[in-house]
Amino acid sequence: MTAVLLVRRWIRASPERIFDAWTQPRHLKQWWGPKSVECIAAEVDLRVGGRYRIANQFPDGRILWISGEFEAIERPHRLVYTWSVGSDELAAERVTVTFEARGEETEVIVAHERIPTEAMRDMHEQGWVGCLDGLLDYLEGAL
Repeated sequence: MTAVLLVRRWIRASPERIFDAWTQPRHLKQWWGPKSVECIAAEVDLRVGGRYRIANQFPDGRILWISGEFEAIERPHRLVYTWSVGSDELAAERVTVTFEARGEETEVIVAHERIPTEAMRDMHEQGWVGCLDGLLDYLEGAL
């Protein structure tokens, strides 16, 4: 059995603006990762079957690569992609991100599935909360 994680955040920006921030490397590098982590590289081939790679650098200098393949792209409302940490392509998890307009705000919903353990689910939750905090700060101009 695998664990599932659901994280939500309201952001005062349009779905189009958030979708672009999520899928364009020049934006991703500005907000991706919890506060102590820096996104030092981002590559995105935004098409079904296209791949992405994101490099997270931790305060101790360690670099962790996250990569995967896009399974569905419905701009600006939904993205579905696989998620592998390091070189573990065999155990690909799945992330679905939806961007739902609600007046002047957009609700960003991250559903992360196929997580092998509860402990990893908890680590992913900390990571996603940190990422969404960074995205909110970036798009609402608090950086």
